[in-house]
Amino acid sequence: MDAKLNLPDGRLRGRGLGLPFAANCGANNSLTDVPGVEVGYTTLIEGAGDLVIGEGPVRTGVTAILPRGHTHELPPVWAAMFSLNGNGEMTGAHWINEAGYFTGPICITNTHGIGAAHEASTRWMLKQYGVAFGEYAWALPVVAETCDAHLNDMNGFHVRQEHVLAALDGARSGPIMEGSVGGGTGMISYEFKGGTGTASRTVQVAGGDYTVGALVQANHGIREWLRVCGAPVGQHLKDDLLWSKEQGSIIAIIGTDVPLLPIQLQRLAKRISIGIGRAGTPSGNNSGDIFLAFSTANPAPEAGNGIGGLQQLDYVPHETLDPVFSAVVESVDEAVINALVAAEDMTGRDGHSASAIDHAALQEVMARYGMSGK
Repeated sequence: MDAKLNLPDGRLRGRGLGLPFAANCGANNSLTDVPGVEVGYTTLIEGAGDLVIGEGPVRTGVTAILPRGHTHELPPVWAAMFSLNGNGEMTGAHWINEAGYFTGPICITNTHGIGAAHEASTRWMLKQYGVAFGEYAWALPVVAETCDAHLNDMNGFHVRQEHVLAALDGARSGPIMEGSVGGGTGMISYEFKGGTGTASRTVQVAGGDYTVGALVQANHGIREWLRVCGAPVGQHLKDDLLWSKEQGSIIAIIGTDVPLLPIQLQRLAKRISIGIGRAGTPSGNNSGDIFLAFSTANPAPEAGNGIGGLQQLDYVPHETLDPVFSAVVESVDEAVINALVAAEDMTGRDGHSASAIDHAALQEVMARYGMSGK
C-alpha cells in the first residue's frame, strides 16, 4: 500500500479518493515524515446507550507526539504557539512564549482529560529523563484539548494516567492512523465525524531539503462552511446536520526539521490559521483554535547548566521562508480533510451520532467543480 493514499488498515485517505492536493508530500504524508518525530495513540471506545456519568458510554482517547522520539537525553526543541481563538487550553504555552522552546512530549486529549494527561506526561518525563534532569527535576509538558462531550461521557474522566503512558510508550515513526483514534476519537468537524488527521510537505530552503508535517485534532466548524480544495462541499452535503452554530475547537501541531528561530516558528504557527481557513472555518467564538510549531533542528537549544558561554544555532533567512509558509498552510488543510475522510460513523452517549462524510458523495461534488482527480 502507498501510505500517501491509504491508512495502515488499507482504507483510503484524501489522496486515495483523488482529491487534488499538492504532489510534494513526504513518504507517509504525515507529521512522522519529520525525522525523529513519533506519534502514539490510546483509543477508548466502550459501552452504548444512555449516559451514566462515570460509566459511559466512552468515546475518547489521547494522542502523544514525541518531537525527538524515545530518547533518554533531555531533548528541548525550539517552538512557538499561537492562539487564533483562545476558547481552549494548551499547557506549557507561557514558557514557550517566554523562552522559545519546550522539553518533552505533546499530548492531545479531551477537555476534562487535561489533568490526567499532564500528570501522566510529567511522570513519564521523570522516568524517561530522570538522569538528565539531575537533582531537581522540572517538567512542564505540553497538553492540549478539544471537547468530545456530544459523544463521550466527558465528565466521567475516563482518560487516566495509564492510557496516556500507553500512548507515550507506543509512539512510533512511519504511517499512522487517522480519524476516530487517540484524542480524536469522539470529535466532530463540520458536523461530520472528525478527529485526528495528518499530512506533510517537502520543501527546499536555503540549499537544503526539509520536511514540514502537520497533525490536527479536528473538532470544529459547521457544515455550510466546509470547502475541500476550494469546492463548497458543505453547500451540497446537507444531511445529518447537528447544530446551528460553532460548537468545537481544533488543535494543530506543526513539526519541521527546517532550522528556525522561535520568532520564525511563531510565523509558522500563525500560518496554521490560513491552513484551517482553507477548509472554511472563520474561527468561531466557541472554537478553541490553538496552534504549536516546533523545529527538531539545533538539537541542543540551551546548554542547560546555567554556566555555559555563548551559544550558537543554525537558522534560515526570513527571505527564504515562503515555501515553508506554503507547506504549513497546505499540510494543515490536507490534515483536516484527511481526518474527515478517515472517520467513520459513530454513535455515542444518549444515542447521539455523528455521520462520516460519504466518500462517493464527496467525489461527486468534486467532479462537479472539475476536481475529481479520478
